Amino acid sequence: MEPIRGLLPKDGEADFFPQLFTVEESDVYFNDLQHKISWKQEPITIYGRTVMQPRLTAWYGDRDKVYSYSGITMQPHPWTPTLLKIKQRIETVSPVIFNSALLNLYRDQHDSMGWHRDNEKELGINPVIGSVSFGATRTFQFRYYTDKSLKRSLELTHGSFLLMHGTTQHAWEHGLPKRAGAKRVRINITFRVVN
Repeated sequence: MEPIRGLLPKDGEADFFPQLFTVEESDVYFNDLQHKISWKQEPITIYGRTVMQPRLTAWYGDRDKVYSYSGITMQPHPWTPTLLKIKQRIETVSPVIFNSALLNLYRDQHDSMGWHRDNEKELGINPVIGSVSFGATRTFQFRYYTDKSLKRSLELTHGSFLLMHGTTQHAWEHGLPKRAGAKRVRINITFRVVN
């Protein structure tokens, strides 16, 4: 299936590869990640208030790539063979070599990701984010930072890859809302370059 390029109308670049991984590959990777990743639920600080994240997370990557966001500092677990295979595949269509990855496990329709930008200083001036999805299809939303009425959305499917680059993390927020009826597990890996 051909990639869909130019998802954002201005001030950013996002390209979508609906089936970068075959169904068979995706099934194997999903099962491996669900059972072999060191998942945990951690508290985060939002507007001065501490709450539990509405999903499970894990941080993997090169040994010295520590990452901080929302009051959390994460030390990387070493790459697993499965994560390295996935990383190598996405790097065939990415402009960068990734050195770390934030993994999210959405247990059901109640788990979500609020509006945010991946623009932490460790990610450099124009962060490149490579987002891989396995499992349940969920709706991913973009919202223009200075005009909240300007929005885009797409369905992130089993085996898909979303590449966000250019000025996207400055001009656009993104999120994954709760979804009624989404009772299956979804695993998302956001590959990054931490300086």
